[in-house]
Amino acid sequence: MSDLLLPLAALLPHTPTPYLVLIIAGFAVGILGHLAGARWLVAAGVVLIALGALLLPIAAGVTTHRGQAPTEEPRGDSGG
Repeated sequence: MSDLLLPLAALLPHTPTPYLVLIIAGFAVGILGHLAGARWLVAAGVVLIALGALLLPIAAGVTTHRGQAPTEEPRGDSGG
């Protein structure tokens, strides 16, 4: 399953800016929908907010490198 997610996650932007813009745009669309009385516009705003809020942690978590922790190699000195 993770073999499928890694190529898809590589398509996502690695910075939080696009996701924050998506969330802010969702709020703007939702507010506009409330002012206009259009339920579909409110629903579109909620979907944009949800997409931005869900994709940001996915992009941050899947695209980070989770290699082995570096091990400390002996230097050969007695340490004292």
